Amino acid sequence: MKEPAGMGRTGSQRGGRTVSLEAIVQASLKIADSEGLDDLTIRRIASELGVGAMTLYGYVRSKEEILDAMADHVLGGIRIPEADPADPAAVLRAAASGFLAMMREHPSMVQLMTSRVTMSMHSMEGGLEGVLSRFLEAGLSPETAVRCYSFLITYALGFAGYQHPRPWGHTDRPESVELRRQRKHFYASLPAEKFPSVIAIADHLVDLPADAQFDFGVECFIASVLAGGDRAS
Repeated sequence: MKEPAGMGRTGSQRGGRTVSLEAIVQASLKIADSEGLDDLTIRRIASELGVGAMTLYGYVRSKEEILDAMADHVLGGIRIPEADPADPAAVLRAAASGFLAMMREHPSMVQLMTSRVTMSMHSMEGGLEGVLSRFLEAGLSPETAVRCYSFLITYALGFAGYQHPRPWGHTDRPESVELRRQRKHFYASLPAEKFPSVIAIADHLVDLPADAQFDFGVECFIASVLAGGDRAS
């Protein structure tokens, strides 16, 4: 890539529209998050920006560079909620929340993070150094800090990917009430001779992709880590 995402580059005017690496990344994320990575093409991005496709090649050499820039931009800009550094449980909880929020804001990150490795200074400063430093400040040993980072980011990645196509799991959305009702009805109406267990717990099964399940997993993990007493001396 000619320039790491997040560094910025002087934009130029094309037909009244400003073109820059940042504008290309933002347009690409908008398309990928709403339509999927398969629909992300140079021509589609150029159309979103209101310029010709050849204009983009003045900033990136290929779609692969755009994908790298997207991942670097999002990881570098991750927002981890504030937490008391003297409370390691709160710090781990905040990291889990930040990881999941990032992947919810940009659903395309699930596919991006499972298909490429980001190595720009921008992405590592925000998505790696910024998180690990908080774990170490909270008193976790280096080994435990790495294990916690690995678990929380991959757990959030998997959960976000599972929840995204199951909108009844988003319990904070008004439409989820009706979607949950429909899902319960679906489970309860399955053939009883083949699905006796599913039918018996249909009221609970609808919560598989619910936010509470993510929180439950995080709390179980935190309890396990802290019970081990692996803190830096």
